[in-house]
Amino acid sequence: MSANLAELLGTMILVLLGDGVVANVLLKQTKGNNAGWIVITAGWGFAVAVGVYCTNAISGAHLNPAVTIGLATIGKFDWALVPGYIAAQMAGAFLGAVLVWLAYLPHWAVTESKGDKLGVFSTGPAIRHTLGNLICEIIGTAMLVLGVLAILSPANLVPNSGFDKGLAPALVGLLVGAIGLSLGGPTGYAINPARDLGPRLAHFVLPIPGKGSSDWSYAWIPVVGPIIGGIVGALVYKALW
Repeated sequence: MSANLAELLGTMILVLLGDGVVANVLLKQTKGNNAGWIVITAGWGFAVAVGVYCTNAISGAHLNPAVTIGLATIGKFDWALVPGYIAAQMAGAFLGAVLVWLAYLPHWAVTESKGDKLGVFSTGPAIRHTLGNLICEIIGTAMLVLGVLAILSPANLVPNSGFDKGLAPALVGLLVGAIGLSLGGPTGYAINPARDLGPRLAHFVLPIPGKGSSDWSYAWIPVVGPIIGGIVGALVYKALW
């Protein structure tokens, strides 16, 4: 499998399981309806871990343009490979969202809230405040990239230990869960441009009953904020390590 195909597959899995848990909580007449924020953040952490486990050995499991750009910024990834990775991540995120739509097919019509339907696919602010929302996404993604790089740092690995390599994706998932619990309240913690924009495009084109607006006026924040945050997190790591 090529690295780009692995990025597509891994991001598709991430969104399928991540947006899937949101659908289970928000859509009406599901087994998990109203299960709450803890279930969503746990589900997203598990989703990231599974996506990374499936593709880490092939592509490095970036699964996130902010991670790809952050790594390239500090010389840990070839800039020439960045466009292919990002295109694959976007395509994978879109396909993952389509699979969520199919998995919950009968539940869209019985869910009245347009906001909940959009919330399955993409993030939105608890309080619409452009600067505050942007800052929150920058901070969250900086923590993500710094945390991922620290987890994978040779200083935190035991030489010749397969335990460390096998544990790293689970720790990345735990990191995503921690970010969701601690920093996810203001914006829903996109912390990944593909994870937000790909599913938002799916929401826009899919025949979802009573779906309403895809909120394009907000859509740039979970793209620009994570890219800035990814670069900041990578630079902080480089300065510290």
